[in-house]
Amino acid sequence: MRRARVVSSEALADRFSLVTLEGQELAGAAWTPGQKIQVAMGSAFVARTYTPMAWEPAGRASFLGYAHGDGPGADWLRSLVPGVECDIFGPRASLDVESGFGPLAVFGDETSMGLAYALAMQDPARSVACAFEVFDLDAAAQVADRLGLSRAALFRRQGDDAHLETMTDALASLAGVGASFVLTGRATAIQRVRHGLKARGVAPRRLLVKAYWAPGKTGLD
Repeated sequence: MRRARVVSSEALADRFSLVTLEGQELAGAAWTPGQKIQVAMGSAFVARTYTPMAWEPAGRASFLGYAHGDGPGADWLRSLVPGVECDIFGPRASLDVESGFGPLAVFGDETSMGLAYALAMQDPARSVACAFEVFDLDAAAQVADRLGLSRAALFRRQGDDAHLETMTDALASLAGVGASFVLTGRATAIQRVRHGLKARGVAPRRLLVKAYWAPGKTGLD
């Protein structure tokens, strides 16, 4: 457990907040893109998981928060102001992106955009293409622009998930350049895209998978 203080909470678009934390206990933490932190929200038994975008050795870290709806995580994000203190667990292992090789193709949603930023910043010479399923195209476009994710393709989420076929085709087109595929976000969407990529000839060793959430379920991290 590490004690941290909110330095800033910047609203980038509807439901999106760029949160920056700092604290002496964050200094010197060993962090790599893809790892997670868990933030205790008033109790160690109520926590939400976030993927850091950056972690400075001096003791400052940032993450992109997305308020899905109502609940402890969304309420906490909306209430943040500079000076608020919190306890965090981590950084801890979550997604081992270092095991991937070649260019990266990131599939996900609003909860995956911070990860994409971290991967793009880790090695500016490495190609990182992104495909995100989102509810609000305009809000997601604002965030992608703010984070400099110039290669992000945005797809409006459809109730029958018909958009996932188009997204899978777009991702599969990168297989020819030797890309590794990082599949994150909604559990059921990941399952469908993973199956589609394998059916299109993508080798399982090139698929890195981490579900961040599933409708009606808590505890995924």
